[in-house]
Amino acid sequence: MYSQHFGLTQDPFSIAPDPRYLFMSERHREALAHLLFGVAAPDGRAGGTGGGFVLLTGDIGTGKTTICRCFLEQIPSGCHVAYIFNPKLTVTELLQSICEEFHIPLIPAAAQTPTVKTYIDALNAFLLQSHAAGESCVLIIDEAQNLQSDVLEQLRLLTNLETNARKLLQIVLIGQPELRVMLERPELEQLAQRVIARFHLDALTETESAHYIAHRLAVAGHTGPSPFEGRALQRIHRLARGVPRRINLLCGRALLGAWANGLDRVNRRVVYKAAAEVFGPERQAALGDRLAHKAWLLGGAGLLVGAALGGLALYQGQTSPPGVGRSAAPAPTARSLPPSSTTPMASVSAPARVPPPPPVVETLDALIPQMPGDIQAAWTTLARHWPLEAAATSPCAAAGAQDPSLQCYRASSLTVPLLRQLGRPGILTLQTDGHAPVYAVLVGLTDQNATLHLATGQHTVSLMALGRLWRGEFATFWRAPQGYSPAARVGSSGPAIAQLASHLGKLDGAPPPPPELMPQVLDADLKARVRDFQRAHGLKADGQPGPMTYMQIESALGIQQPRLHTDPLTGPR
Repeated sequence: MYSQHFGLTQDPFSIAPDPRYLFMSERHREALAHLLFGVAAPDGRAGGTGGGFVLLTGDIGTGKTTICRCFLEQIPSGCHVAYIFNPKLTVTELLQSICEEFHIPLIPAAAQTPTVKTYIDALNAFLLQSHAAGESCVLIIDEAQNLQSDVLEQLRLLTNLETNARKLLQIVLIGQPELRVMLERPELEQLAQRVIARFHLDALTETESAHYIAHRLAVAGHTGPSPFEGRALQRIHRLARGVPRRINLLCGRALLGAWANGLDRVNRRVVYKAAAEVFGPERQAALGDRLAHKAWLLGGAGLLVGAALGGLALYQGQTSPPGVGRSAAPAPTARSLPPSSTTPMASVSAPARVPPPPPVVETLDALIPQMPGDIQAAWTTLARHWPLEAAATSPCAAAGAQDPSLQCYRASSLTVPLLRQLGRPGILTLQTDGHAPVYAVLVGLTDQNATLHLATGQHTVSLMALGRLWRGEFATFWRAPQGYSPAARVGSSGPAIAQLASHLGKLDGAPPPPPELMPQVLDADLKARVRDFQRAHGLKADGQPGPMTYMQIESALGIQQPRLHTDPLTGPR
């Protein structure tokens, strides 16, 4: 309802665990690193030799499931994964679910009902077979705080499946804080001693909350100044206590309230009313915000009434025939949405949206022969997306000749979430077994697929298949600010530093200072702001404003640059 009002292409505050919106705070990066470390073998493959358990805990809504999905995106080929998301099972049901997830066929004797031994024997045979083939196996259990003690003990026994050299099964437990309490019970002491890596995911800091909101708005297509006032952002952090899911609920309702009241920006009063409606007066008091509780008592439900009236006015404005005023338009027939988890909201009928046909996903191996082994050819293809008239022999030099600020940049350790945040076309280096690397130009990215621009057109492949061959090498064009120096240190000055300070100020929602007061020097304060931004966007938090930092800032601000398309294609084109 409010998307067009704030220049959004989609809902930025959905509570679905969409990897496109993954916000890598320092804690989230550490959590992901613990998961990857816990299942990494010395040669870098998943399925470490240490065996045992990897433990990730966090409060409700802190992003555990989203981290898990990001982790799954980075598991390489040759690793079998079983994912259990509903662990309220008996021992037999759990073993059955594990075998089903690993696609292990069972051959029960004389058509007897499978027993625990039947499942364990089949699982052990599968693990040994995978080990002999150089493959590894990882079992991930979400909501693990719901596991019964006897089921946990059976999981411990599964870690006894091993060869002389290594454990055959790595188990990752993801759950709420009570999972840690469970493992402190005396009867689970043996299991607790087998936890080789553990991490607790805390809530966001106030700075991270602001960057989290800015990131989600940018992914949803917002450009320009933040629709949230600075003091409103502070209040949102306090009310949500830095928990991403609560932030999403509160921000979504606050944007709705601002739209319903004809406001261009969300202020603290709107946040108070939104919080009272999202959390309720009793819950709001428990969260410690008396002002929002008072707003509810004074009539905080006005947001919902305003939203309903705003929706009605919008309906009337869209359905009035040419030349007829809104007051003369026939009254529409309102329909009610099904009850939600919060206060019901009146709605009006809208034309049904026809979903696009699913994309035609092609086999990556069949496309490899079409990919050039010379990166210069890939640069030439990428130049068409800027657009540039790049010379076939040296596209980077040609780009610099046409636009002195335009440079080529290459990175060696990017991840899929960073590609999503960066949001610009670039060159992926793909490593094929026993052959020289080949290069593909990435022009689109959805939650499951990637679109590559090859000589024969654009082709859609699965991210899982792409992850088998891509090791993080990425190259793209970027536009360096005037006076940019890669060796900028504390005390450096110039227009590039002034632009950096200005852009960070816009992301913080602060009004621009007069030109004479604009920071011109990379001092300790500006360096700390750079570190906060880098930490919030999954970059190395060194305070050094390099190409990736400038590109991420441009992406967060929505500055006009070539962008990866996020709508799935219907097929090659």
